[in-house]
Order: sequence, then structure tokens, then C-alpha cells
Amino acid sequence: MNFKRRSTAKLVSIAVMLALCAGFTPVRQAQAQSPIGHPDWPGKGQLFVGTCYQPIDRSPAQIEHDIAIMKKAGFTMVRMGDLSWDSFEPREGQFEFKWFDKILAQMHVAGIKVILDIPGLPAPVWLHQNYPGVDIVNQDGVRLHPATRYWDDISDPDYRRLVRQLAVKMLERYAHNPAVVAVGYDNEVGSSPMSYSEGDRGRFVAWLKTRYRTIAALNKAWATQRWSRRINDWSQVYLPYGNGPGPNERNLDLHRFWSDVTIADLDDLDDVRKHYAPNLPAVSNLWPNAPAKGFNYLRSWNHYSTYGAEGFYPDPDDPLSAAFEVMMVKAGHQTPVWFNEFTAGGGGDYGTPGRSRMWAYFGLAYYSQTFLAWTFNSQIGGEEQSLFGLLDHDGRPSWKVGEFTRIAGEFKKLQTMGFPRHRQPQVAIEDSYETEWLTNPPPGPNTIKQYVTDNYSDQLKAAFAPFFRDNIDTAVIDIAHDPIDHYKLVLLPATYMMDKPTAEAIRRYVADGGTVIMTGYSAKVDETGKWFETPLPGRLADVFGLRTDQFYRSKQPLRISFDGQEVTGAGGYYEVLEPSTAKVLASFENTPRKSPAITLNHFGKGEAIYLATASQAAFIEPLVRSLYAKLDIQRGPDTPRGVVARVVDGRTLYVNTRDTPVTVSFAGTKRDVLTDNSHDGRLEVQGFGVALLK
Repeated sequence: MNFKRRSTAKLVSIAVMLALCAGFTPVRQAQAQSPIGHPDWPGKGQLFVGTCYQPIDRSPAQIEHDIAIMKKAGFTMVRMGDLSWDSFEPREGQFEFKWFDKILAQMHVAGIKVILDIPGLPAPVWLHQNYPGVDIVNQDGVRLHPATRYWDDISDPDYRRLVRQLAVKMLERYAHNPAVVAVGYDNEVGSSPMSYSEGDRGRFVAWLKTRYRTIAALNKAWATQRWSRRINDWSQVYLPYGNGPGPNERNLDLHRFWSDVTIADLDDLDDVRKHYAPNLPAVSNLWPNAPAKGFNYLRSWNHYSTYGAEGFYPDPDDPLSAAFEVMMVKAGHQTPVWFNEFTAGGGGDYGTPGRSRMWAYFGLAYYSQTFLAWTFNSQIGGEEQSLFGLLDHDGRPSWKVGEFTRIAGEFKKLQTMGFPRHRQPQVAIEDSYETEWLTNPPPGPNTIKQYVTDNYSDQLKAAFAPFFRDNIDTAVIDIAHDPIDHYKLVLLPATYMMDKPTAEAIRRYVADGGTVIMTGYSAKVDETGKWFETPLPGRLADVFGLRTDQFYRSKQPLRISFDGQEVTGAGGYYEVLEPSTAKVLASFENTPRKSPAITLNHFGKGEAIYLATASQAAFIEPLVRSLYAKLDIQRGPDTPRGVVARVVDGRTLYVNTRDTPVTVSFAGTKRDVLTDNSHDGRLEVQGFGVALLK
């Protein structure tokens, strides 16, 4: 999943409807199996190091050679099957598995477990030829042949029927294969473009009928009285333009439709797994925030996912974003994270010595269990012919094999020391995919970008930043989907759309004694994407004990005095708060009215705090730190910038994300478990270096 960058009952009913429209048996109304009752599934005390492997590129002799290298390196897992539909089904209905049987047998003899990927994406050429409905039709009405990967319309009923058939055949055969440890679906699903065929329009109309039931309700939700857009009957409904122009309300429903299509596809494949392979967990390399389309992962992950997984390709200069993305993948899972693809070399990148090892230990700090290098063999052709793997193009092991050998050896030892980590985060941050969609409308006449001038993703990370710096575990979830009663603090950064389930979750949490911080830009629109016609923050004005309608932008960075210090932010957006029952904790120092900047309201047994600016780390950091003692939030080890640390079973893990040395300080004398060297009060951690001190 290339993360760079939600009500359950409704999603299930929509999934069922879509399945019926597609012409096959609907998915069961059940969620993905959890590890409870499956003690044999990977868990605490197990770490996996290995690689992604595409045997379709290799001869039998090369495969034997490759597996020998993997075994010698101590690899314990590979991911196979992805991107290979036409190798398993070269022609419709003609299945060939013997070639794969042999490779699985070889992996088993070598002691290497296999994630079996159901390769539903990309679809084979023969499928497009036999069923043109699978072709993408762009918003200009032009039919596109599958010129590049993932140009497949996964809403097409023939696609859905045939990918299900593929899953049935593969899981009938491999459900009890001793090499197979888990199942994944549709590599990077979410990345296919939106399509605009007549079939897609019909399915979209059917989706709208289920959601709104009547034309009158649709007209109200879409504000069709504006600009003479009233709809008189369903035949007048068109697919909104994903690339613009178009109004927000329609664009939001367009994203919801394609999201539900994707979730229904994943639900259907997981239904096959539960029927044929209930002994295997689900762990898929998804792409929910793909720029082409994406889907609402945070309100649906538990339908089809046992372990959160992603393709982990972090920016070496931005470990904060890397941490945020891993926690978003983890979502509400009580299981560890799997890196189904893990940074080694890459496109135009041969690799940097020590970097992969550093990121592997970084992953350990952030709940990760599985590290599969992308990829084993350097690519010789296609769009990725300059993608560099563990082996050079001539099959010779590069120095990267040695680095992953070291990781595998060290992680085998760490399995007895509390890894993978399992601890409930103390803090949660709300991440709303629907707010992301609304605040990033397609090109065209639309004033929302004139209003929301601060990027939503950046505001999420600004709220995450203080906890990242303080080495505090912080969940990234959709609070309308995942329970929040066990968190000590919940933050809502720029939660522009405030639907009923989210507002009700906040109201209950605060009334029962919880503490919430919400920032400016929040609770402005309802679930249709229209502004509330009630006092803002919509649905929560009484919880926060204030009203905020006016907003302005200071030409100078905002300044506030809080907790005995003057703090200067980085942006100028601010809202004028009108407290009713709320108490003012801080006011702006350099705005014309010096209006309240931070307020606190007692509601029920809890407290609701409002920050009247965009989500800025400069303001959030002192605010949350002022709450640590009161809320019993435990800070992690004190470290210099660039160093991530966690205490695990009495040992402290330090990871230097920078390529230059840095010194960490601690009390007493400690021994580095990795080197067996002792250190008295301080340790210089080399660039990309790690230490595990006891």
C-alpha cells in the first residue's frame, strides 16, 4: 500500500447491493476473522524477514538459485502470486497451477513461508478482449485499452465474477498448502482510474437509489436548486467528473461510490477466503489513498484485513510522515503491521547502505512484524526495468542481500525480547477520508480551496508531530468506526466534515469523561458536504460551549501566550470564538480583537478543548504537553531530533533516522544487546544506527 497519505452497517448493505447488481452471490454480512481462536496465526514472538518474489520472470534453474540465496540469508517469508493472473489463467477458464506448486514446495523445503496473493489486478488482456466492460472509459467518453497496469474497471460484473472464480480456484488448491501462511487480495487495489461507461453510470444510479431512496432526498443532498441543477427522474443522473469540474456534494458521492465498489470487491474475496481457507489470515497490499481513486480504508479495514499492511517506501528526510502512515495502516487492528513491500533499492535507486536496516528497526518501534524487500530480482523489463532489487540484473547478490541477512539474524534474536510490539496507544487522532476528498476537490469553479488553504494531510501530521517527538504511541483512526473510550486523549485536526456517527462518538466520549481537542476548520459541513445551517461547530456547539462563525487570516504568523510562554505559529488562519459555557485558556496576541485562541468546556464528566487555528504543531505541542500529567499520558524516552525510541520489555530501542551520528543520554550504565558493549550515561549512535539498551 503506497500511503502518502468509514457507518459499518451501511457499508455492508451497500456491498450486498453492489454484489446483486454485479450478478453473483452477495458477500456474507461478516467481518474479517480476527486472530482470536487462531493461536497458530503469526503473533507475538514472531518476526518475518524476506522479500517479494516474482517467479514468472525466472527459469527453473534461476528459481532454484534464488531460493538457495534466500535460505542462506535466513529469510523466513516471501510474497508471491501478485501481478500474475495470466500465469495462473492464460486463457479464460484454463487454469495452470503445476508451475506454482513446484515453487511452493521448494519454498517449504527451504523453511520459507508464503503470502499467497490473489492477483486480481491487473486483469489479463484476454479478459479485456472478451469483456470490454472491464475497459476504462475516461470522463470524455473515450474507451482506453489496458495500456498500463491497473487500467481495469473493477465494478464490471464480469470482472467481479472472474476474479472471484480465480480466488476460488487458488484457495481450493492452496488453502492447506504447508508453505502458505496468509492470503492477500488485488495488489494496490484502489489505484485503478474511475470509469465512465454506461454500465458504471447505471451502477452509480443504483447506489444512489439505495443511499437516498427518492429523487427529493437526492436533490436535497446535492443542493440541486443551485445553478438550475434540479433532477426530475433517475435518468437525468450522470456520473460526476472525477477530474472536474463539479460541485462538492456530487464529488463526495462519486468517491463514496467507488470506495464502496472497492470495499465490496475486497469483501467478496474475503468471503471466498472464509469459505475455502478459514485457516489463513488476510493481509493485503492495499492503496486506499491512491490519487486515481482510493477507498475509505479507515471505515472498513475490519471487513477484509487481519493485519494492516502496506508498501513501505519512506522519505528518508521525513520520518514523521513514515510513522504517521504506519499508524494509519495499523488503524484499529490489535495485530501488528506487515510491510508487504519494504524499501531496499527502488526505481532509479540502487540503495544506501544501512538505510533498510534503520527503517526495519523503525518499523519495530511502530508495531511492525513483517519486512519483505521490494524486490528480490532487479527488474529487466516493463515500466520497472530500472527498479533495483536485492540481486543485480545478472543474478549476482548485491550488498543488500548481506544487509537483509543481518536484519534476519538480528530479528531472530529479538523475537524473544518483546517483538513485535503490542501495546494500546494512549492517544488517538481522527483521520477522515471524506474530509480529505471534500477539501481536495477536482479542478473547476469551487471556492472550497479558497477557504481551506491549509492542506488536510499536513494538518493531520501537525497534530501527530508532538507525540512523535515525545515518543508517544498515537493511533490514527476514524473515530466513527473504531471505539475511542480507552484513549486518554483524542484529537480532531481540521475535521471539516462532521457526520452524525462522528459527532455522537465525540459527545459520548466527552460526556463519559474523555478529553478532546478540536482545531479550526472543523465541523463546518455535514455528511452531504453542505455547510451546517446551525451554530458552528456543527452538531457539537454545546459540547465545546461556544460558537464560531467569523474567521480571518492574519498577515503575520499568529501569536498566543499559553502556559507561561509565548508561542508563534506558522500560519494566519484563525476563527473568532464566542464562548458561552467555555473557559478561555489563551487569547491571540496580534489579532485586532485579541479573541480567544484556546477554550476549554466541561461537558458531562469530560472536557472539550477548541484551538481556533488550523492544526499547527507549534500550538498543539504546548497544549498537549500541558495535559500529560493530568491525563496520565506517559512520555517515551527523551531523545534528540531524528531519534525514535521505545521501551520494550525493559529495554530501550533507539533508532537514528539521520545519516549522521547523534548522542543519546540516559541514566546509569546500560548494555547494548545488539553489540554486547556497555555504555555509561551516553551513547553515540551512528548515522542510520540503532541500539537496544538494557
